[in-house]
Amino acid sequence: METYVLFKDLAIILVSAKLCGLAAAKLKAPQVVGEIIAGVLIGPSILGLVQQTEFISGMAEIGVVLLMFFAGLQTSLRDLMRTGWKALLIACAGVFVPLAGGYLLYCLYYGFAPNGSSQFYSALFTGVIMTATSVSITVASLQELGFLKSETGTTIMSAAIIDDVIGIIVLTFVVGMKDPASDPTAVIASTALFFAAAIVFGWLIYRLFLYLDKRWPHTRRIPILGFVVAFSMAYVAEKYFGIADITGAYVAGIVLCSIKDSDYIARKVDVSSYMLFAPVFFASIGLKTSIDDMTPALLLFCLLFVVVALVTKIIGCGAMSKVLGYSTNDAMKIGVGMMTRGEVALIVAQKGLAVGMIQAKYFTAVILLILVSSVITPILLKILYAKKVGGAQAA
Repeated sequence: METYVLFKDLAIILVSAKLCGLAAAKLKAPQVVGEIIAGVLIGPSILGLVQQTEFISGMAEIGVVLLMFFAGLQTSLRDLMRTGWKALLIACAGVFVPLAGGYLLYCLYYGFAPNGSSQFYSALFTGVIMTATSVSITVASLQELGFLKSETGTTIMSAAIIDDVIGIIVLTFVVGMKDPASDPTAVIASTALFFAAAIVFGWLIYRLFLYLDKRWPHTRRIPILGFVVAFSMAYVAEKYFGIADITGAYVAGIVLCSIKDSDYIARKVDVSSYMLFAPVFFASIGLKTSIDDMTPALLLFCLLFVVVALVTKIIGCGAMSKVLGYSTNDAMKIGVGMMTRGEVALIVAQKGLAVGMIQAKYFTAVILLILVSSVITPILLKILYAKKVGGAQAA
């Protein structure tokens, strides 16, 4: 392919992603949904203006690494440490119940398969996709309602942080299982070894950045070196530990999230990601999404996927909250607040496609889940917080 064609593809992707993203925002939907739809429109399924190429795939992979690095930078270790055992248990239930629900849905719909078969891994990964939580919509809703710093609001935020960490570990473990040369024990050992190495070398990197931050505060060399750490850890994770590259990028963000210039690094990462790499990543999902394969049976599965993903989050997080002593109304708030899905679900699905665990046609289900959860979560939260408990508004 001629080199100049790459510029045409990038121009079409960026302008269509931005226009569709703005349209989605006007409709109160996440902009990422619009960017994905843009990929579908300009891709082979409809207009055929852009084809999926190795160049676009490479750009998209950089985009997903930067997104996870940014997510790690935005993580508060202080909040993570003080969330307590309640948030930990809620997060664990919020991962386990959707994981089991997604696996059972796939098996009941397509049939149970023996361990190790491609159908078994597809069923398992369907559950993995459902574990992801994205609380950006929830945060905006709670802030608008004035309950972001309430007990339930704090619990939702704390559980969501832990949920992301557990979700990344689950993703790493399941992807490792797909390797024919691996066994569960080896996968666990490799995962444990990676995180042990990340703690040791992460501490050394952290100390180095403290020195650099003190010597050259708020200079461009700091975020440049941050990029080096992110890409290096992504490479090492995948190359030497068999761990997903996005896990390495996420850990790199956590390593640097406590230095003084972490927000400065995050802003630079966000600019690079927002301007170019993230739109290419989300549009590439649309390019790979095939609506030609849509059948009544697949459409029904997509609808069931959305229902199961939403209900299992409410059941997992809400039931655990109730067990921990929250009122029924507060438990429902926590369950509903944790059911939104966003970028992380797409990133997980993308990784599943890359390793052959799911097919491109199932991206439709993930996109539908993000859209539905983003629309109904603010509505349900407003209803739940409007309820009176004993003559006073619930906290």
